[in-house]
Amino acid sequence: MLATLMTAWSLAPLVDSSGWLLQAAVLLGVQGAVGAGARRVPLARSLTVAAQLLVSLLLLALLFAGKAESTGDGAMSFLVTDFGGLFQQGVRDVGEFAIPAPLTDGIRLLLLAGVLLVGLSVDLLAVTMRTAAAAGLPLLALYSVATGLSAGQGGAWFAFLLAGAGYLLLLLSEGRDRLAQWGRVFGAAPDGRVSAASGYGGDSSTGGRAVSPVRTGRRIGVVALGLALAVPAVLPALGGGMLGSAGDGSGASGGGGGTISAVNPLVSLQSSLNAQDNRVVLKYRTDSPQLGDQYLRILALDEFNGVKWEASGRPLTDVPERLPNPTGLSERVRREAAEVRTTVSAADTYAQRYLPMPYPATQIDIGGKWRYEPAGRTLVGDQLGKDRFQNAQGAQYTVRSLLLRPSAEELQNAPEADPAVRKEYTKLPDNLPPVVADTARRVTQGARDDYTRAVRLQDFFAVSGGFRYDTKVSSGTGSQAIARFLEDREGFCVHFAFSMAAMSRTLGIPARVAVGFTPGERQSDGSVNVSMRDAHAWPELYFEGVGWTRFEPTPRSGISLPEYSVDEAPVPQPSASAALPSQAPSQPAVTPSKNEDCPPALKKLGECGGPVLGQDTGAGSGGVSVGAVLGWGAGALALVGLPLLPLLWRRRVRVGRLASGGVLDAWRELGDAAWDVGVAPDEALSPRRAAARIVLLGRLDAEPAEAVHRVAGAVERALYAPPGAEVSAPGLAADVLAVRSALLAEAGRWGRLRALLLPRSAARVSWAASARKAAFAERAAALAGRVRVRVRLPLRDRG
Repeated sequence: MLATLMTAWSLAPLVDSSGWLLQAAVLLGVQGAVGAGARRVPLARSLTVAAQLLVSLLLLALLFAGKAESTGDGAMSFLVTDFGGLFQQGVRDVGEFAIPAPLTDGIRLLLLAGVLLVGLSVDLLAVTMRTAAAAGLPLLALYSVATGLSAGQGGAWFAFLLAGAGYLLLLLSEGRDRLAQWGRVFGAAPDGRVSAASGYGGDSSTGGRAVSPVRTGRRIGVVALGLALAVPAVLPALGGGMLGSAGDGSGASGGGGGTISAVNPLVSLQSSLNAQDNRVVLKYRTDSPQLGDQYLRILALDEFNGVKWEASGRPLTDVPERLPNPTGLSERVRREAAEVRTTVSAADTYAQRYLPMPYPATQIDIGGKWRYEPAGRTLVGDQLGKDRFQNAQGAQYTVRSLLLRPSAEELQNAPEADPAVRKEYTKLPDNLPPVVADTARRVTQGARDDYTRAVRLQDFFAVSGGFRYDTKVSSGTGSQAIARFLEDREGFCVHFAFSMAAMSRTLGIPARVAVGFTPGERQSDGSVNVSMRDAHAWPELYFEGVGWTRFEPTPRSGISLPEYSVDEAPVPQPSASAALPSQAPSQPAVTPSKNEDCPPALKKLGECGGPVLGQDTGAGSGGVSVGAVLGWGAGALALVGLPLLPLLWRRRVRVGRLASGGVLDAWRELGDAAWDVGVAPDEALSPRRAAARIVLLGRLDAEPAEAVHRVAGAVERALYAPPGAEVSAPGLAADVLAVRSALLAEAGRWGRLRALLLPRSAARVSWAASARKAAFAERAAALAGRVRVRVRLPLRDRG
């Protein structure tokens, strides 16, 4: 149980709360207790495992009762239907949320069920099948999966230390158990009683003292575990793997030298925004007169399946010498656009397979093996070999792109979108909550065209809706995450882009989400640096004649709104027979907000709109933190553990005395056992009279009384035997334990509790402390006396 629980700690970084570990500890304890009871009966091995599995399922059913809506009657309906539904919800939550994910009921079920399954496997192999070494396989599987998923989250060395220590404890326990089958678990042999042929004998280097094989095993395990932690830290080539923070798939590594490589850039977006080093990943020079529109686009996410936005699978082609015209771009708008030239240099730490470039690109000059995806107008690194792909690491390339300048009037008067485009890019999942479409209709009420609706959605998020930009919130991307975002009104660019794209699709506007980088920061030499915190996501809406058009709903400082969504658009005048729809005071304006009405900086931060609605910035909005759980857990452990300290101390002393095999140690333990139940020691009595006193006051029967006298007789032989005579007293430990059990049985319920939890013999701790204090005072006084003598001697000589 302890080995499984310590290994399960490696799962803690996957979720934002560690409270489930306490539940896992209780469930593992019950599972292990059921196995121990079944083996004591005893039951067959198969029946033991079946009993543990059944109890585990029942505990999970009780723990998650009512967490899912019932679709039938009876317990079997709950276990089969609702349990399966909650399990499927957990799988969907795992795909929807980024790490660390919120601890939903579905994810909690997956964690607890997985830990219980591993615990059952470990119990089966280590205890039922008596092969503790093989029990490391399920523990290794649990640790490998956890560290692989939580790479880059930090604390990997501590998780490895716990997992390794748990496995070593399992092996040591199994080793002691095997030794116990041959007799008493032994420690070091007494001086001078070990032959050289035994292999445990002492020599001149050990002073004739034998070394316990149990202690040797512990020392070997500790040294091996320490080397496993220290060697990767000393040798840079071994810095990765399960102990290091992986830099290939989880976003940005914490320090220099790592790489950023994710097939889907969305995986690393939040970690890039929260990166501490904020290193530069791209540098470029451009002749574009509008640097604020120089977004470096990586790819477009055009498929929303209810769990996440992702790039749909499309065929790739060779990169043409000149890229075809963008979809939906009319010749008139194409002639009005300016072609700009941008030279980009990627850092050696940037290993993205998708090539960042301005949109829409018309020509790319780059070395290497690249492929072209026409629908998203992106370049993707081709396969170079087994598990090797072309990437942008250290690449230098030149991109020619169009600087489109559509006007608000052109967008407002855009014709109906192509039916094929509208059909593909307005698809919505069946599980999209109704609040998404209802909010979109409410915000755009009274709008007569798609452009006005798009501007109102943008202003709703960036200006008037009371949304707050926060990169620390969970980056869920599914349907439920959008509904929560509309309610909580806090998130970062992913939430704003995904929500506006989904709401646009509910209104019949073709929409997708682009992922890339904002323009970056211009340097004194004219170049522009793009850092990790410039990672961004934004919605692209389709307008016939203009094509895919960027909108900016994220209220983030340093981001400029597109000109065509800021300048006042012409408002169509209704005919005489048409009544102008009434507008509530709180409804967004038909036209976008003007620059002179509110400074852009305040507008981006959401300071220009009405009162902030629906914000919940309380401390509980982010769930219980790991620090809080650890703090409360430590407090609970101290509250429970402090009263148990006398019990644990007493047990440790008893085990040490009886394991030593000494006659006097056994006699002291017998006296303390009697003292714990109220028979105070009397040092003035002889062993025989003291034994009679214990039998009388402890009300012992014949068999325990004989055990007391056997111990007393052994003490007399040891004390009064001739010098050099060996006193043999086998079975003293068993006699002492039998007497202790009889004394506790006669003490009554409260007497037993007092003897176990508050043993009277614990007074020896204060006696020992007083004796050490007195000895220390004597040594200090003697030392001070010698110092005074040395100081006075020269003076006496002079006199």
